[in-house]
Amino acid sequence: MARAYGVRRIFLANELVDPAALRAVAADLAADPAYSFVCYVDSVRGVELMDAALRGAARPLDVVVELAAGEGARTGVRTEAGCAAVADAVAAAPTLRLVGVAGYEGEVPRADPERVRAWLRRLVALAADLDRAGRFAGAEEIVVSAGGSAWFDAVADVFATVPELSLPVLKLLRSGAYVSHDDGHYRELTPFNRVPEEGTLEPAFRLWAQVVSRPSAEQAFVNAGKRDAAHDLDLPVARAVRRDGAERPATGITVTALSDQHAWLRTTPDADLEVGDWVGLGLSHPCTSFDKWQLIPLAEADGTVVDYIRTFF
Repeated sequence: MARAYGVRRIFLANELVDPAALRAVAADLAADPAYSFVCYVDSVRGVELMDAALRGAARPLDVVVELAAGEGARTGVRTEAGCAAVADAVAAAPTLRLVGVAGYEGEVPRADPERVRAWLRRLVALAADLDRAGRFAGAEEIVVSAGGSAWFDAVADVFATVPELSLPVLKLLRSGAYVSHDDGHYRELTPFNRVPEEGTLEPAFRLWAQVVSRPSAEQAFVNAGKRDAAHDLDLPVARAVRRDGAERPATGITVTALSDQHAWLRTTPDADLEVGDWVGLGLSHPCTSFDKWQLIPLAEADGTVVDYIRTFF
């Protein structure tokens, strides 16, 4: 999809071992000399599969070694020795070219500033070690990449210490939630909580749902549920109530559960809520909001919809 929109540089922060996908990438690279594509490798077996699928390709595929954030983390090579072995396998594969290192500090176990920075220093040291060993021969620049949406301040600090290497260094930050800050997960983790003097980010999503049932003074139901609201990390948060065009804070209203097409609301005595009212819900985890909404209404502060954003997620 990015290629369909003319994107010329793509960094896939994931391993890619599917032969059909690899051949499609190779065909794109052959057809467009200005196109740049980079993806992860984290195993010798993966390198072997990629090499087999890419035999005969016109251009080598650029890859970065992924360093795992620790034991129990997601993907990535667990040790520096393992990274060196994967780098050696890439060097032996004529279809691949090693251009850097990468990882995701959000997977650091029991993440705190000290642990995250310690892992980032490992990543920087790995780049320097591989460079000294000559493993970036043939590259035009050395990629050092990390940085989700929770620790980009730490990434910026540590990446500022990258030593002079044999080639120019591309310090690539991959924060996603800068486009669509949320009302849950990233609101709690954002670096702006640690450095408030830098300002803050504002949530971009608000899901409006209408009260369709008020069976008791302690309970209400709105007509949006799992099909509409991101809920993989946190339940939606009631932020506002709108009635007859007037909007006010959602006092005494808590989302307690989601059904397919309803949200369960618990209400306290100070909750002024009636059937027909609209409840504005803040959503957690932007990724699964993009996943659910192929067309996202773009609204002004007064709620007027002025455009629609097409998503491909």
